Amino acid sequence: MTSLSTRSAALCLALAAAGLAGCAAAVVGGAAAVGGLVAIDRRSPGTQVSDQTIELRAGSRASEVLGGRGHINITSYYRKALLTGEVPTEEIRQRVQAAVAGTPDVAGVVNELAVMADSTLAQRSNDTLITGKIKSSLLNTNGVPANSIKVVTERGTTYLMGRLTHRETDLATEVARTTGGVQRVVRVVDFISEQAALHPNDASGVTPAPAPVTSVPGIGGSPTPEGVVTHPVTQPTIVQPRQPIQVQTLPPVK
Repeated sequence: MTSLSTRSAALCLALAAAGLAGCAAAVVGGAAAVGGLVAIDRRSPGTQVSDQTIELRAGSRASEVLGGRGHINITSYYRKALLTGEVPTEEIRQRVQAAVAGTPDVAGVVNELAVMADSTLAQRSNDTLITGKIKSSLLNTNGVPANSIKVVTERGTTYLMGRLTHRETDLATEVARTTGGVQRVVRVVDFISEQAALHPNDASGVTPAPAPVTSVPGIGGSPTPEGVVTHPVTQPTIVQPRQPIQVQTLPPVK
């Protein structure tokens, strides 16, 4: 891994050792624009550490595949690994996905890697700015559990990750899609009930195992908004047969 990645890994390990959460995504060949806060996280402490560990291990595996080529960000939430960034060939794209899928404790992989030249430093700086604006807006939006949502921005596409109700997903999506500079919004969400949102952990304090998200025509049973595309993505899992999770895209308001 690069020296930047090594420093990120060391920081993540230090946070994990201290029992803290909210570590930035693992980075291979560049910087990730990721937002995630520590307090009031719906994941159990064990799941938070698991996500941090997945990012580190998957980042190391991806680095071996890349061999110094490309720019990849790996973000894990609830043991689902989101891959963003750029790689030189489709073969490498698939090899990276396979390497991450084989990482211990990974429940699923969402491969959003693009086969193209690496993004520029200016683009990555702009992505970081967009992520910061969205996180700030989420914190100031009533009804949105901002500390339980990870925000990642890559080349103007913003990814929202979390365990959210349909209502919360609607609100968070509206914040993202109306933020200046956002070109597309992708939601990688485990939908949960309003009751589950109030009691995210069971009596043992352990976050329940990831459940498949049922593909629905719209959010909360409402008609599909114009421009929304739903892509069921088959996910490898370590404990159950392959199951789909829901990835939705929504263009910003003009």
